[in-house]
Amino acid sequence: MTTTHNLGFPRIGANRELKFALESYWRGESDAQALTTLAGGLRRRHWQQQRRLDLVPVGDFSLYDQVLDMSFTLGVVPERVAGQSGSELDSYFRLARGRASRDSGCHCVQAGEMTKWFDTNYHYIVPEFDADTAFSLNPDRLLRQLAEALESGVNAKPVIIGPVTYLHLGKCKDGSDPLALLPRLLPVYAQLLECLAAQGADWVQIDEPVLVTELDTAWQDAFRQAYAELAGARVQLLLTTYFGRLGDNLPLAAGLPVAGIHLDAVNAHAEVAALAAALPADRVLSLGVINGRNIWKTDLNATLDWLEPVARDLGERLWLAPSCSLLHVPVDLDIEDRLDPEVRSWLAFALQKLDELELLATALTEGRAAVQAQLKTNAEALAGRRRSSRVRNPAVRAAVGTIDADFGRRRSAYPQRAQLQADRLQLPPYPTTTIGSFPQTAEIRRARQQFRAGELAADAYQEAMQREIAHAVHEQEALGLDVLVHGEAERNDMVEYFGEQLDGFVFSRFGWVQSYGSRCVKPPILFGDISRPQPMTVDWTRYAQSLTDKPMKGMLTGPVTILNWSFVRDDQPRSESALQLALAIRQEVLDLEQAGVGIIQIDEAALREGLPLRRAEWTQYLDWAIEAFRICANGVRDETQIHTHMCYSQFNDIIEAIARMDADVITIETSRSDLQLLGAFDRFDYPNAIGPGVYDIHSPNIPGVEQMVQLIRSAAERIPAQRLWVNPDCGLKTRRWEEVIPALRNLVEAARTLRAPS
Repeated sequence: MTTTHNLGFPRIGANRELKFALESYWRGESDAQALTTLAGGLRRRHWQQQRRLDLVPVGDFSLYDQVLDMSFTLGVVPERVAGQSGSELDSYFRLARGRASRDSGCHCVQAGEMTKWFDTNYHYIVPEFDADTAFSLNPDRLLRQLAEALESGVNAKPVIIGPVTYLHLGKCKDGSDPLALLPRLLPVYAQLLECLAAQGADWVQIDEPVLVTELDTAWQDAFRQAYAELAGARVQLLLTTYFGRLGDNLPLAAGLPVAGIHLDAVNAHAEVAALAAALPADRVLSLGVINGRNIWKTDLNATLDWLEPVARDLGERLWLAPSCSLLHVPVDLDIEDRLDPEVRSWLAFALQKLDELELLATALTEGRAAVQAQLKTNAEALAGRRRSSRVRNPAVRAAVGTIDADFGRRRSAYPQRAQLQADRLQLPPYPTTTIGSFPQTAEIRRARQQFRAGELAADAYQEAMQREIAHAVHEQEALGLDVLVHGEAERNDMVEYFGEQLDGFVFSRFGWVQSYGSRCVKPPILFGDISRPQPMTVDWTRYAQSLTDKPMKGMLTGPVTILNWSFVRDDQPRSESALQLALAIRQEVLDLEQAGVGIIQIDEAALREGLPLRRAEWTQYLDWAIEAFRICANGVRDETQIHTHMCYSQFNDIIEAIARMDADVITIETSRSDLQLLGAFDRFDYPNAIGPGVYDIHSPNIPGVEQMVQLIRSAAERIPAQRLWVNPDCGLKTRRWEEVIPALRNLVEAARTLRAPS
């Protein structure tokens, strides 16, 4: 028999139930009991949907973030949070977002730093350490969920983040070495494993995805030390890796004293034989054979072709699972009643991926004849995709073939461009702007919903959006911002909006995935060659500019971000899709310039996110990613100012590559990370202008004037003041106007303070 299990399940709910419950609680419209009751119901539903598996994950469910959960389990709660009054849930949300549901101003704190989970679009709250950090076990959350699961009749497998990955994900605020904390941390992990054993757990999934990155000797030794100390646990440990190959860490992983190892066989297929050979004869090998990060059907016959010999060799030692947690895909394809039927036949969401897993296990145990009909249906769907005339567009491929070096080159160097732009725009020192979006109010969402449902005519919808644009422009002028935006009222999402207007994409109705907390996105499905049938933003931007004499930014999403935040086709290299997107966005940039728009922002929020986990592979990715940005941005005249934006990405180590983008202005996140991202500019003389974000828009807290002034003055120690802009960290669509207005008023006042003679 082949054991089947899952590494994690989408927690937000098929209809985003957790999102709405969280936001109701944060608004004070429901209490903690209602939130925990809803969460418990979701967990039980998800366990029942997975109970056909031999082992079901428990502890993968979180009210905000699994890394934050681990911090509370280990007692890693900063004093600024732990010292506040209230419940543990209050402390939890204060660290996640700066305040609890009913906090007054005195209880607001700085939220924990947030960054990307490896190379995904999921964000986690970064653990905070210092040399004196002490750990203390608080296992109640996990033990409660384990008890619930056992009562529900599922064969539960608790899931925790491993000690080495946990330390690797964190930051020592005082500059000390996080590995020095390992001897203090391991006894707490041992206590946790004992608690899980005492409550009936047999297997524990201990996630160590940092094993797929490049580790120096000290971190490799940390693994040996950690698992030697945990080897005496009364539970069996399944050491779990995902998102990539083990590489040089394969012998290390194979030699650790654990009961089994999980390998992402989608991304590390070439390592299956080597790891199977290296494992001792009593160890389980779990293979991630279903892609947990994308939504295309698995080629079941091709998978069985290589998997059957492995199964013959390993017998009951072989376990099957998705490649990683299914957190990164939507829940259920069966509820998609309006999805393009041809493309729908090529897809599998979380529940369908478990169906595929079950089919593979049955085929290995009983033979392919036992699932012959299902295998035939799968093969026909894949063949239909390969034959479809909608996948390849000869005109698009011909256009990509015309790209040459001039496509990615500005006419003049930055200093010459900067002077021409200054003469045209006439901006003051420390110019103020926002990143693009303004609050998506209930009225905006209602109008969009009515328009999509056919209940609101196109001209009435346009008038409604123009009213919202006029309101955003009026508020910005009243605040005194220097460079305005139209507010993006007409946009549901910064990627989805563009995908809906580009050929080569389709969209689901319920294909939501969690980005952070209650924030969900519905990634476009990129299935074919990409082209732009008509302008996408020009009319809205032209209308907004007609309402003001101040400069109005054109707002676009860049090709690499559209690519990285989509479910991307897997039948050609990502670099080819990026070039197709670059040409489409380039057309839009040139149309905006032709319409008289003098500043165009092309957001590349996800450029860092797509960086391979191994440094040796960075150059190839950065070469084509930056080329794609330059192709879309650099056809304009010198007088046209190009901005780009990056949020919540650690890019200190790729700052030279970012400089190669040659954007006139880049805006970045700095407020939540205590200006740590600005450390890159201590060693690298960034040549162009920069807007270090001074307002953390992911928290409801309203920053003070002096706080923003200090952030910019710190930036001015690294970057010449004449090249500094003042702006928030990111777009404001998730905030309320009651929060945005006072925060931006303070931002404008901070800029005026900076301009005043000292």
